[in-house]
Amino acid sequence: MDYFYGWKPYVSVAARRAQATQALSRLRKKGGETSPVQIDGRKIATTFWGKAWCDNLERYSDFANRLPRGRSYVRNGSVIDLQVAGGQVTALVSGSDVYEIRIGVTTVNQNRWRNICRDCTGAIDSLIELLQGRISAQVMTRICEPASGLFPEPRELSFQCSCPDWASMCKHVAATLYGIGARLDERPELLFLLRGVDQQELVAKAGTGLQPAARASRSSKVIESADLSAIFGIDIAAADVPTPAPPPRRSRTPRSAGEPAAKKRTTRAAEKAGKKAKPAKPAARAAAPPKRTAMTQKQRESVAERMKKYWRERRRKAR
Repeated sequence: MDYFYGWKPYVSVAARRAQATQALSRLRKKGGETSPVQIDGRKIATTFWGKAWCDNLERYSDFANRLPRGRSYVRNGSVIDLQVAGGQVTALVSGSDVYEIRIGVTTVNQNRWRNICRDCTGAIDSLIELLQGRISAQVMTRICEPASGLFPEPRELSFQCSCPDWASMCKHVAATLYGIGARLDERPELLFLLRGVDQQELVAKAGTGLQPAARASRSSKVIESADLSAIFGIDIAAADVPTPAPPPRRSRTPRSAGEPAAKKRTTRAAEKAGKKAKPAKPAARAAAPPKRTAMTQKQRESVAERMKKYWRERRRKAR
């Protein structure tokens, strides 16, 4: 008798791996698309979304007895296919035989989803940051809240497995649940698909009220006059912006009589007038401005007195 009360004999890890390889080969030959769960090392999940899914499973005592065997199965590559769709997960797990697993997941109702989006308002910058798990602790806590967050409770899950184990959660189901956590490491958007919500909607609503990132520019370091007036309580006049002086005009020095162009012009003018051309006189040098000397104190007082006398006389005549 090979097995007792429906239990098949124990199959070693090496035998399960060989069986998994053969099952995958048969499925691929038939043209089926397979997506096995492959884990490197001991850690099943390494990102925020994968870890949060596994932590949510281990939070509930209902699953405590079956989860350890499931961890062993998923680590040794027994989950040879795992597909996530809206509201359900299907998988193939290699054990004593290759078993078919189906997990139903209740989708999030609209009221609960609206509350999540509302509570995360202004805390998510982009879809990329959301899926990469680069979000604030406030958003992480809100999404992971039991009963009102995005991760399912035990009452929101239903299990089916083709193995002879009578328990609702067998080790094959537990391996599949951990496989979902590993898959969320690679594709976190599958959680939103599984729960029947749109991650774009969360970003659109949670991004409301965000201020655009300030560009590093010189103007960002300057305080406006209105702001200075408000800070110091004074009226600040607009600064007179000096008008740049026009560039100095270059003086055109006439050419000497010996230059070809000047000679040609004067010759033509003389021919028209019938007169002999006279050589142009060289331009006289501009006289140098007289040097100014600083006035003494006595001279300044004398000038001031004369000016006072002048304006007194002007006012007297005006009367």
